[in-house]
Amino acid sequence: MSSLSEFHLLSVLAQEMNMRKAAERLFVSQPALSQRLQNIEKEWGAQLFLRSQKGLTLTPAGEYVISFVKEVLAKEEKVRESIQALNTEVHGTLKIAVASIVGQNWLPQVLKKFVNRYPHAKISLITGWSSEILKSLYEDQVHIGIIRGTPDWKGIKIHLFKDSLYLVDTEITKPEQVLETDRPFIQFKSDSNYYQEIQDWWHRQFQTVPKRTIVVDQIETCKQMTFNGIGYAILPAITLNGAEKNIFKIPLFDEHNKQIKRDTWLLGYESAFQLKQVQAFVDLVKEHIKETNRE
Repeated sequence: MSSLSEFHLLSVLAQEMNMRKAAERLFVSQPALSQRLQNIEKEWGAQLFLRSQKGLTLTPAGEYVISFVKEVLAKEEKVRESIQALNTEVHGTLKIAVASIVGQNWLPQVLKKFVNRYPHAKISLITGWSSEILKSLYEDQVHIGIIRGTPDWKGIKIHLFKDSLYLVDTEITKPEQVLETDRPFIQFKSDSNYYQEIQDWWHRQFQTVPKRTIVVDQIETCKQMTFNGIGYAILPAITLNGAEKNIFKIPLFDEHNKQIKRDTWLLGYESAFQLKQVQAFVDLVKEHIKETNRE
């Protein structure tokens, strides 16, 4: 059976699909890498990669072996994390999946404190929609997820903060003025529950649809277009840091005349919270929230 070092070699080959690039990453010569690959293939009794001038291609047998290799290496990493968790210092990789809005506007301050306090720990960060974050958690790709909205989650769930929604524009000072302007309503693609919340508010307020809309794929694009006077948008307070100039922010209210706010949660399985790097991050997050609330 191949050793872990050979599994790492196969993993790098599968990632690069190129002998030269793989050899550079592994700090070996191409002939030495080719010889080791031949020995591994002999051990498996099958050719794992097809070689050509364009690079490498996995054979059907290779696909099976690489799938097995990924499983073994993932388990190896978990074992190493568990061993490192026994030490007093914080080591290991902290794997986080975070909603893009939070990753761009709130998380950097927390991560800066984390890397300064725990220099031996590593960070793996994935950003995306909240539905994608939950998928990463369910598939055990990350230790913790930070999502927007109200999650249906059976594991550990820690509330981080609420932030209000605002109608934002360079000209509009009252919500009803959106019916008079010909400038577009700029929307960003988001999870369905967030989109639905905005739609519900709009229909309650106006009983009609916007005259014109522009849909962009990133909230930062939406924000910059709004700040440059192209149109108006509905943005969460987390994206508005107070530095914006000549911008009107009109709070949104629900049918009970309460300000509409979005929740942000930190989620994870109990087993992940036993890892020292996860415990350290969660403690630091709680500390950061207390400091922010005092300001």
